[in-house]
Amino acid sequence: MKDPLKTGFSERLSAQAEAKRALLAKLKPKPTVQAEAFETRAEIRARELEAVRAARAAAREEARLKAQETIEAELALKRELRKERKALTKAEQKAKRDARYAARKARQRG
Repeated sequence: MKDPLKTGFSERLSAQAEAKRALLAKLKPKPTVQAEAFETRAEIRARELEAVRAARAAAREEARLKAQETIEAELALKRELRKERKALTKAEQKAKRDARYAARKARQRG
């Protein structure tokens, strides 16, 4: 009798080999989708450190500018006070000069 499925020895061997290949292909690891580039811990740490350094530098610069502004304000205040003192001194000198002038005129008349 003839086998209608043609399951001779060679067909069974080739079917077994094909099944084995299919099973191995199924178990073969597939390429995964990966991100373009992962940052390493060192790169992350360096980036964070740079951010902290930039923040500290900005704070230092802000403090320096604030100190400079206070110094300039103090100097401006000192200048204003000195101008007022000079103006008062000039006014006092003028008053003394006028008083001497008036006294001299009074002596000449009297």
